Amino acid sequence: MPDTRSALIVDDERDIRELLVMTLSRMGLRCDTASNLGDARNQLQRNTYDLCLTDMRLPDGSGIELVGEISQKYPDTPVAMITAFGNVEAAVEALKAGAFDFVAKPVDLPVLRDLVRHALDLKEARKADASAVSSRLYGESPAMTTLRQTIAKVARSQAPVYIAGESGVGKELVARTIHAEGARVEGPFVPVNCGAIPSELMESEFFGHKKGSFTGAHADKPGLFQTADGGTLFLDEVAELPLPMQVKLLRAIQEKSVRAVGANTESPVDVRILSATHKDLAKLVAEGKFRQDLYYRINVIELAVPPLRERLEDLPGLSAKILGRLAEHQGRNVPALGDDALKALKEYPFPGNVRELENILERALALSDGDTLAASDLHLPRAAAGGDAGVAAAAAGVAAAGRDPRTLDPRDTATSALPSYIEEIERAAIQHALQENRYNKTRTAQALGITFRALRYKLKKLGID
Repeated sequence: MPDTRSALIVDDERDIRELLVMTLSRMGLRCDTASNLGDARNQLQRNTYDLCLTDMRLPDGSGIELVGEISQKYPDTPVAMITAFGNVEAAVEALKAGAFDFVAKPVDLPVLRDLVRHALDLKEARKADASAVSSRLYGESPAMTTLRQTIAKVARSQAPVYIAGESGVGKELVARTIHAEGARVEGPFVPVNCGAIPSELMESEFFGHKKGSFTGAHADKPGLFQTADGGTLFLDEVAELPLPMQVKLLRAIQEKSVRAVGANTESPVDVRILSATHKDLAKLVAEGKFRQDLYYRINVIELAVPPLRERLEDLPGLSAKILGRLAEHQGRNVPALGDDALKALKEYPFPGNVRELENILERALALSDGDTLAASDLHLPRAAAGGDAGVAAAAAGVAAAGRDPRTLDPRDTATSALPSYIEEIERAAIQHALQENRYNKTRTAQALGITFRALRYKLKKLGID
């Protein structure tokens, strides 16, 4: 007969301890209890537990101390904090100290049971192959080694994670890895680009709506929170959320429940929040463009994904992996990078990061026939003459958009008419902006600093579909 899984419950209120013991026992767990820090430490020294639940306030200290000790001394034991209702600061502090999750008093038993199930699933997930993270995020540089180690740690938690990094570094890949390595791997991973949803539809998209709640609502529709129930909700480009929506999102995260548009009651949801943006979120908070309380709520743990130019030692191996994948899709032999090609890549700043590297290599593979790629096959943008930053930026945009950047080099304009050259720059900049904003034309116009009507005219004029 297999050993019964066990839990340690630490609370100085007898009725709370009894409620928790009764609930967990019905889930098949053997429970030990402690009424203070000293008793809890003694129990941990004598026994091994699959889960620990501890109150925030204890007679001889804070439960935060116990969270920190368990995280350090017993890292295989997930620990969850019991906090006072509405005490978000305490919950965030517990998560930063290493808590797996938190539950508020008075204890909601369905929420508690979900928490326990996730904790036990996590215990099993840790037995899986630890090399899985490495297979998703390639790189032997110190920056990538540190990133993978941090991901392995945060995957054990339920804490919200904010993923910071430039466009093209792989923020969504980091989010998917955190989900895949955690206890929610069997649940859904739901990515959403916050900049791609019209503001008037945001509440319905996030929280769902009831039939007849507004014109066009012909049936009940679940929102993104309901779709992600039991799994992970990834808020990409979270900086694009308008302030009114930030208020509603904060409440949904804090209360772990949502109210669909047109509904009279709230529905509980069990989601882990991961978020990302290429913008400086702290700066936006300082400027009053992003709510500080929401920033602190989603930024319990911050992960910084390094740009490609800061880990150039990864270029040879990363390029080889990308070429291998592309060649397999095309059914051809994997070409090698020549020494001159590798040198050219190491000297290029990669404003579009890994995404741009993939575009460059895909284009080179499509245009070359040999088994070795030379520097000339890469068609890397050359530095703009006269220090023209606008042309240089457009050249970077062309590279990221997968176009031939040689048409943008001012030294080549002697052989082409000036209007055609300017038109090519304009086309490249617009296509790059469209890609960056997931083809949301309103956001694209804002990013380019022009009106929506002007963008629509230019799209028609330039023949961009």
